[in-house]
Amino acid sequence: MGRVFLRHPGGLRIYSCAHCDTPLTNRGELVSTRFTGATGRAFLFNKVVNLNFSELEYRIMLTGRHIVRDVSCKSCGTRLGWIYEGRVILERALITESEGFDEGE
Repeated sequence: MGRVFLRHPGGLRIYSCAHCDTPLTNRGELVSTRFTGATGRAFLFNKVVNLNFSELEYRIMLTGRHIVRDVSCKSCGTRLGWIYEGRVILERALITESEGFDEGE
């Protein structure tokens, strides 16, 4: 198997996979913190990198029946959330938040 190519999202606050610390997105991409996943609270993001995607499936959610696909960490394979209406929802218990860096420096 070849090497996994990972991207870094940049930004002052970074969200990463809690299992392997692979960077996923930054606070600037955060749209909402008002979602609920299988593990509790979940966050909605515009753009997330370093993910693998499952096949499309219909799923019954609190807001009705939706077409979704699960997302997992490209590095370790941990399931982190799902894609919903073109945006990514990451479960808060499965990600960590840490300091990033100022891209202007």
